[in-house]
Amino acid sequence: MSRILINDIRSYAYHGCLSEEAIIGGHYRVDAILTTDFSEAAEQDDLSKTVDYCDVQRIVQREMELRSKLIEHVAKRIGDALMLELPSITHLRLTVTKLSPPMGGDVKSVAVELDFTR
Repeated sequence: MSRILINDIRSYAYHGCLSEEAIIGGHYRVDAILTTDFSEAAEQDDLSKTVDYCDVQRIVQREMELRSKLIEHVAKRIGDALMLELPSITHLRLTVTKLSPPMGGDVKSVAVELDFTR
C-alpha cells in the first residue's frame, strides 16, 4: 500500500461553541493522509485507478460548510464521508486545525487528529 498526502486544504467556516463564531467565522486547515493502492495508476498513468485529489477537496469543503460546535465533530464527519465516498481508501489520518482560536490568549492553532480504517 501507498499513501497520498493532501496538505493544507483551507476553509473559512463557522464552527465553534461561541455564538460569535457562528457570525464571524474563522480560518481552518485540513490535512489528510490516505492509504490506498495506487500501483496501477502509477504504472498506467490512469486517474481512475487512484483517489482523485479534487474529490477529496470537494468532500472536505462540503463538510466544512456544515456548522458544528466542535472541530472533533467536523473531523469525524469529514472522515466518515471520505471513507464512504472513496472506497479505495483503506486507512485515513485526518487533521482539522482551527487557526487563531478565540481562547483569551495568544494561541496559533488547535487541532484534532482522527484515524479511520476500513
